[in-house]
Amino acid sequence: MRELVDILEAEVISGESHLDEEFECVGASDLMSDVLAFGESGIVLLTGLANTQSIRTADIIEAKAIVYVRGKKPNKEGISLAEKRGILILSTRFFMYKACGLIYSRGIHGVRNQ
Repeated sequence: MRELVDILEAEVISGESHLDEEFECVGASDLMSDVLAFGESGIVLLTGLANTQSIRTADIIEAKAIVYVRGKKPNKEGISLAEKRGILILSTRFFMYKACGLIYSRGIHGVRNQ
């Protein structure tokens, strides 16, 4: 996770204790129905949807972290929910396209196609 913070020049919003954890792959979407369809346990989710629904969805698929793009951040209720569920929350100023490109360029793969 620390490498991801560096790649995305991300701000840690909550869950600093999870920064030393490993993750399997990355998925990106603003449609939580798509996340439910492609989500895998252990992924990092990139999204611009900064509400509690994104955190609930991440919890259902057992994501390790959420990265909010375009500088977005969840509200206090969302942060509290993420802390209770053990989900690392990051925020990057990059748009989703650039964030995905930076991650891909480092050899980190996306979710598997079904």
